[in-house]
Amino acid sequence: MKAGIHPDYHDITIIMTDGTTYTTRSCAGKPGDVMRLDIDPKSHPAWTGVQRMMDTGGQVAKFNKKFAGLGMPKK
Repeated sequence: MKAGIHPDYHDITIIMTDGTTYTTRSCAGKPGDVMRLDIDPKSHPAWTGVQRMMDTGGQVAKFNKKFAGLGMPKK
């Protein structure tokens, strides 16, 4: 192994959305850092099969407002 080219591999703590914690090894952060997950296999619809109600109307309105001036002009 070449010296000085590999990232530091150390222990970090992961906190799941339900508060469950576990320790794993990672190159992210510094030794002893804590990573709090917003989405994980216990809460994501792809793994749970349960859809949550999302504010799609608000997101679409926000998108339209942000990009209203781009594209073809309206006649």
